Amino acid sequence: MDLAETSTVLKCPDCGEPAEATDRYCENCGGSLQLRRTPTGGPIGRVEADACVACGSTQLGADGFCEQCGRAQPTGRDRMEYDLELVAGVSDRGRQRARNEDSMAFGVVGPPDAPTAVVAIVCDGVGSTERADSASQAAVDASFESIVDELLAGKSAQEAIESGAAAAYTAVGELALPNSVATAPSCTFVCGVVTAEEVIVGWIGDSRAYWVSDSEPGAGTPTARLTTDDTLVAQLIAAGMPAEDAAKHLNAHALARWVGADAEPGPPHIFPLRPEGPGRLVVCSDGLWNYLSEADELAAKTSDAPPLKLAAELTSVALELGGHDNITTVVVPFPFA
Repeated sequence: MDLAETSTVLKCPDCGEPAEATDRYCENCGGSLQLRRTPTGGPIGRVEADACVACGSTQLGADGFCEQCGRAQPTGRDRMEYDLELVAGVSDRGRQRARNEDSMAFGVVGPPDAPTAVVAIVCDGVGSTERADSASQAAVDASFESIVDELLAGKSAQEAIESGAAAAYTAVGELALPNSVATAPSCTFVCGVVTAEEVIVGWIGDSRAYWVSDSEPGAGTPTARLTTDDTLVAQLIAAGMPAEDAAKHLNAHALARWVGADAEPGPPHIFPLRPEGPGRLVVCSDGLWNYLSEADELAAKTSDAPPLKLAAELTSVALELGGHDNITTVVVPFPFA
């Protein structure tokens, strides 16, 4: 066998044509050979489901409404689902919001038969600002592209996340109108990069990441929240104020950091984790964690289901408990291969 034959180690997942291991795009169809991802702009469209996304009933009418609970089965941004097997996510409008202002982007980096990393990003549009849904979508799209480019260029996960956060600031800042900077489109940012050895999380704002252990109690890395909120109440607690008193403070849950034209750009917080044993990274908006705030509470609702089913199960829990906000949940198993 000659050198040319040994260097061809993969086929394009779209058209099946052979390609070199170092190729990023298929010469035949132009498809990516080093990345499988959510669509730019979000996985928008009607969810093909056999059961109601709210109550689980299979009594779905031809008009798109659930005959048991009455919920219209969502289309567009109301309910977004995507499954890449090694990572999957669900974003739901919830029961009380007029629109879904959360966004998610995720993907698997590397050739299909030998992935090197999984990237998962959630951004939650700040509802008090203009075009919050546009802000969150611009942020996830720009940061995802930047992070993947950095990883493929050989940069570390931390460097990639820092670059992604900077790209998010730029993209969201460009949405601002000159005469309304005070209400400029804004969002939070949380990202997880999972490799064969570690989980690196970066964030700005109050969207969160959790590690949920699959190990027996006392073994492996224990279940834990990996992020700390950029809110006034979190700052007061960190300064020594009792949590009960901090929660009573005026504007206690107001964001102290966010991504937007009226925000002061800065690097994201970074938390590295080298898990000892299997588990799941859960990246989510406050529509989920407002109901399952503590890591143990989240773990108690976490099954051993595949990522998409688990993300849907956790979303259903938030809906059943009131669904007062948009809910976005992305799940990455570790190890992913």
